[in-house]
Amino acid sequence: MSASQAIAPNPTASGQQDAEPEHYRYHLLRAATARFQRNIPALSRDELAEAERQAQRSFALEEQVLKSTEALDVLIPDTQVQRAYQAVKQRYESQSELEADLKRNGLNSRELRQALRRELIFDAVMQRVGARHAPITDADERLFYELHRERFDTPETRSARHILITINDDYPENCRSAARARIDAISERLQAQASVQADAPAAALLNAFIDEARKGSECPTAMEGGQLGRLNRGQLYPALDAALFALAAGQLSGVLESELGFHLLLCEAIHPAKTLPFDSVRPRIHSALEQRRRKEQQRQWLASLKA
Repeated sequence: MSASQAIAPNPTASGQQDAEPEHYRYHLLRAATARFQRNIPALSRDELAEAERQAQRSFALEEQVLKSTEALDVLIPDTQVQRAYQAVKQRYESQSELEADLKRNGLNSRELRQALRRELIFDAVMQRVGARHAPITDADERLFYELHRERFDTPETRSARHILITINDDYPENCRSAARARIDAISERLQAQASVQADAPAAALLNAFIDEARKGSECPTAMEGGQLGRLNRGQLYPALDAALFALAAGQLSGVLESELGFHLLLCEAIHPAKTLPFDSVRPRIHSALEQRRRKEQQRQWLASLKA
């Protein structure tokens, strides 16, 4: 058996001649790189067998679509093929490197362009067929929302800042006792600052926290005043996470410890859990329904080709 016979797909049931072997070879290369991230010659025997099965399926599907009535009037301009070719070429440092890689996989630039043109025709036909789906109505969107409300629930989140003093016995100022003394001193200054401005303690605490973080925190967030942003549960170390979600808005934590060292947390704001309103998620629902109907329309059409 020749090499071309080994890679060529089986004849169709109708007895029609298959496309040239290089068209199938492109499918085999695509299956090898997508499934195993390797070229065809680098595949093991079992991997090659799996890639061949996948390539035979995708090649047969492409053949069916390209022989359909819908494909007869699809014209792909040379400029579009060239853009697709250039997209492949950009993955290589030079034209010669691309051609060498194609040769290793039993292809050349001409055959690659032919395969890309077929692929573009296939995509255009499938897009055209999918567009025939029934329109998405307001009732469809609202029904989806009511049946899947849990998908639009957002959990409680917290906006927070922190100050970190690391523990590192290689540095005297960061040995455990010294680090603890430093974080305790920061905590005391923050509490004192908030108590001085009794008329607006939350604002005073926030401003003081930002200042202390910039001057003394040993976390990269120090430049942003210790800002951690808006956090979901589970994003911080367990001890910090539990403390943050137990704080009230504007409240300062006690000294906390993690693998990194000692922390102080400030809960800036609490964002309660809620269900997103219909109007805010309507575009997302419409897109999901449209994609579902497009795929179903394509599936039904492909089934009709086999009938």
